[in-house]
Amino acid sequence: MKQVVQNYKSGELAVLDVPVPGCKPGGVLVRSAYSLISTGTELMKVSEAGMSMVGKARSRPDQVAKVMQSVATNGVPATYRKVMGKLDSYTPLGYSLCGVVEQVGAGIDDVKVGDLVACAGNEHALHAELNWVPKNLYAPVPDGLAPRHAAFGTVGSIALQGVRQGESRLGEVALVIGLGLIGQLVVQLLAASGVRVVGVDPDPVRCELAEGLGAAACGDPASAGVETAVAELTGGLGVDQVYLAAGGGSNQPVELAARMCRDRGRVVDIGKCRLDLPWNAYYEKELDVRFSRSYGPGRYDPEYELEGRDYPVGYVRWTERRNLACFLDLLAHGSVDVEPLVSHVADFDDAVETYQRLKDGELKAVAVLFRYPGQAEEAEEAPAVAVPAVHVKPKPARAAGTPVRLAFVGAGNYATSMLLPHLARREGVELSAVVTTTALSAANARRKFGFTEATTDLDAVLGDPAVDAVFVVTRHSSHAELTRRALLAGKAVFVEKPLALTEDELADVLAAVEESGNDRLQVGFNRRFSPLLQEARKRFGARTGPASVRYLVNAGRLQHGSWYLQQGTEGSRFAGEGGHFIDTVSWLLEADPVSVYAITTPGTEDLQVVLRYPDGSTATISYVTTGPAGFPKETLDLVADGRALRLDDFVRATVYDGRRKRWVGSRLPKARDKGQSAELAAFVRAVRTGGPMPVPLQSLVATTAATLAVRTGLACGAPVTLAGAR
Repeated sequence: MKQVVQNYKSGELAVLDVPVPGCKPGGVLVRSAYSLISTGTELMKVSEAGMSMVGKARSRPDQVAKVMQSVATNGVPATYRKVMGKLDSYTPLGYSLCGVVEQVGAGIDDVKVGDLVACAGNEHALHAELNWVPKNLYAPVPDGLAPRHAAFGTVGSIALQGVRQGESRLGEVALVIGLGLIGQLVVQLLAASGVRVVGVDPDPVRCELAEGLGAAACGDPASAGVETAVAELTGGLGVDQVYLAAGGGSNQPVELAARMCRDRGRVVDIGKCRLDLPWNAYYEKELDVRFSRSYGPGRYDPEYELEGRDYPVGYVRWTERRNLACFLDLLAHGSVDVEPLVSHVADFDDAVETYQRLKDGELKAVAVLFRYPGQAEEAEEAPAVAVPAVHVKPKPARAAGTPVRLAFVGAGNYATSMLLPHLARREGVELSAVVTTTALSAANARRKFGFTEATTDLDAVLGDPAVDAVFVVTRHSSHAELTRRALLAGKAVFVEKPLALTEDELADVLAAVEESGNDRLQVGFNRRFSPLLQEARKRFGARTGPASVRYLVNAGRLQHGSWYLQQGTEGSRFAGEGGHFIDTVSWLLEADPVSVYAITTPGTEDLQVVLRYPDGSTATISYVTTGPAGFPKETLDLVADGRALRLDDFVRATVYDGRRKRWVGSRLPKARDKGQSAELAAFVRAVRTGGPMPVPLQSLVATTAATLAVRTGLACGAPVTLAGAR
C-alpha cells in the first residue's frame, strides 16, 4: 500500500510503498476514502522539517530540553547518534480520515466489514491507503453523511472539545481568535449553541467565510471594528469567552483576549500560540485560563486509546470517541457545514505536489482533502441520481367551469407580490380560499385580494369539491408533502419551486401521481414563459448542432435572519431556486440534462454547475452570491451554428448572426417580465379546458432531479450521471 511520509532531517516528502498493517485485536483495518490535511498542524510540521538544525531547535525548545537531559544521562556521542537516527527516519503525516472497514479484529462487535467509519489519531488515521484503528479512535458514520465530510471528524472533535472547555451558555458572546480550520468550526459550534460570535483574523477572506457560517461580525485584530462589535454585542462588558485558535509566535492573541474579555471571563487555548500572559491584565480581571487537550478525555492515555478501556459515562460524559461521534451527528443533521471549508480535493497520488503547493503559498486553503483510489474512488467515479420515469395512466382531466376556483396554501411575500396580483385581476378566476398557519396572515390576504374564505384548515379546503386547483406557496421543506396531499385530493396543483428537496420527497410526489392518476402538476418555473425570452428563441431559430450556454446568476447576499439560511431544514439556496435556471436552459435546448458537475468557490456559496445534454450541448450556470448589487441579476448567452442569443436580465435580448445583429428586443427596466403572468395564464387555461399542463411532468421531474444532483456532485467531487434521463 501507499503512505505519505516525511524525513524530518532533510524535509523530503514522499509517497512510499509500505507493508499493509496487520489487523490486531481490539481494532479494525480501514481502507481510506478521504483524509484531511490539517493546514495548521501538518503544515507547521512540514515547514519545520525544511529548516536548518538551528531553526528546528528554535522552533522546538521542548525537544531541545529533552536532548540536553539525554546528554546529561547518556553522554554526547550516544545522544547524537540517537537524535540523528530519529531525525533521519521517515515519519507519518495525517490524523483525520474517513474510510471503509475492510477487516474486523477480535473483540470488535460495533462495526462490520463494509461499514463507513471516521477515524482519529496521528498514529492511526494517517494519510495512507490502509490504517489499523483501535476501537476508541473510530466512530460509525451516520447514514447520509458524505465520506468527504466525515473526514473532518477529528478536527471537529478538537473544536468541539475546545467549546466544551469554554462552558458556553445560551445568549453569551464569544471571541474566536484565528479563523483557520479549527477556528471556523468553533464559530459554527458556538453559533449552533446559541452563542453570538465575533471572529478575529488578518485574512479578510476567512473573516467573510466565518460571517457566512454564523459569526455576528469578524475583522482584523488591528482594526477598531472588532472592539466596536464586542462593545455593541455585550453592552461594553466584554465577551464571556475567548477561544485562541491561532498559531505562530506573536503574543498579540493573548493580549487581545485580555482586552476583550469581561471580568472573570474564560480564555481557552485550542491552538498552538505564544502564551506570555500579561500578568496585570489577567490578574485584574481574574481571568480563567483553560487548555483544551486535543480531541478530549482519553487523548494520550494508552489504556484508553490502544487497549480500548472506556471511561464510565457517569464520570466522563464526553470522551475522545464520544466527541467524534457527536461531531459526526452534528454534521449529519446540518448543524455544522464543512463543505464551504473545502478549498481543494487532491488525488492521493498527488500528495507531495499538494503539500508543496500549500507550503509555497500557491494553494491557499482552509481545508484540503486527499481522495483515495480503489474502493472509495470506484464507488464515486460515476455517481448517479435517478430521474424517475413517470408511469401513470392519467384519469381524464376534469375541465373546470367558469370561473376557475383557486385555493392558496401560503400567503407570503412571493405569493402576494408576484402571483396573486396577476390572478386577482384575471377574468374568469375566483380566489376561493387562502390557507395559512396563522390566522392574521390569512385575514390579510383575504382583505387584499378578495378571497372568499380565509382559514387555517387545510383538510377542509382539500376536501372541498368546488376548489379546482391548489397553489402551494409555502416554505421549501413543505412543498413535496403539500403537493402530494393536493394531488391525492384530485386537485390540479401549482407548486412554487422547488418541487422537492430530496430524492425521497420526489419519489413520494410521483407515488401520489401514480396512485391517484392525477398528473395535473405545474412547478413555478416561470422564466421559460418570459415574452422577451420566447421571442428571442423564436428569432434564433432551430439548431442543427450542439450549443454552448453560459448563464450568470448574480444572486446577491441574503439578509440576516432570512429563512433561506436555514439549510438544515429548507435546503441550500441553489436547491431552492436552482431549478429556475436549469429549467430555462433545458427549455432553450429542448432537452433534459444527462449529467451534472458542480464545484464551489472556497469561502463562499458561489457555484459553477455544468450540465451536459444528449446532443453534446453544454451549459454552465454560474450562481454567485458575492457580486455587486448594481450588476444585473441574470445574463444568459447561447451560442450555436454561428449564431448567438444574449439575454440581459429580462430587459434586453439580442440575436446575432455572423457579424450583425439580426434582432434586438427591449423593455423598460421597471417593466421587466420574467414570465409569471404568462405562466399563470397557461396554468389557468389548462385547468379550465382540461388540456395539457404548461410543462410536461417528465420535464419537471428531470429538472428537479438535476437540481438535487448538484448536492450529490458537491459531496463527491465528480460528475453525476442522471440515470434514466431522456
